[in-house]
Amino acid sequence: MTLQRILKRLAFSLVFLSAAASFAAGEEPRPSLLFSYEVLNFDVHKIDPAKLSYEKRAALTEAALKEELPEIVAALELPADKIATLMMPGGYKLETNASLQSSFEIDDKTADVFAAALGYTFRQWSVLVTDFAPPGPGDTAYGVITFDHAISGPEADAFFKHAAAINPALGSGFTAFDEEMFFLNVTDAQGKPHSGVDDKTFLADLGRAALSYTGSKVQMTGTGRADARFIENDWQSSPEGEDYAKRLGEVLTQKLKVLRAGYDAKLVEGVAKN
Repeated sequence: MTLQRILKRLAFSLVFLSAAASFAAGEEPRPSLLFSYEVLNFDVHKIDPAKLSYEKRAALTEAALKEELPEIVAALELPADKIATLMMPGGYKLETNASLQSSFEIDDKTADVFAAALGYTFRQWSVLVTDFAPPGPGDTAYGVITFDHAISGPEADAFFKHAAAINPALGSGFTAFDEEMFFLNVTDAQGKPHSGVDDKTFLADLGRAALSYTGSKVQMTGTGRADARFIENDWQSSPEGEDYAKRLGEVLTQKLKVLRAGYDAKLVEGVAKN
């Protein structure tokens, strides 16, 4: 039920129609992937998070959704009408922001380029790429926390910090959809969880966090497995986004470099208006 709700909420019907057309044409169907990312980087953009309310963060994120995201899609020559994007609360390393969730049918190689383009333009440490309906057993365990109402940014942040107090591994990040928060125990290329804890411990402590939380009525409503990976750039060792640029190639990098410069300037102006 949870997965069905996600698919419906993200307008995945477009994806399924396209997949059906590919099957009818004898083509190999491509996976339906979810891209989870933010448009603010407090370290790189030199923003003090304490001085920027969630509402302001959401306004800046919505502006990027309407303005910069379509330009990124156009630069990559991707089918804009096949991409569904929502703005939801999202967490990364104990910081909660308005985040963007983009979903569409895409092959893995192009998916990594798209993720790199998002990370490069918005100066993100990473972009999470997830297949919630993997062809195999899935390399990533996840747990679902459900509220009895749609989650606000501050509510998501409160539970996020509570969960991290139960086990710091749960402070790595989350993705939210309506009344649900998804916590993924993403692994690296060697199959080791970035969180540092095994799946059993990760899910058990997430359940403990739900049972001990007093801020709102919540419960752990399910677990599952997905294929998930981070497309990353280390902005300390690669301050110009060189890790992303390797995936993008010179021509695309130059296009996005211009877009990024314009976005940086608008972001500085937008933060100053706070």
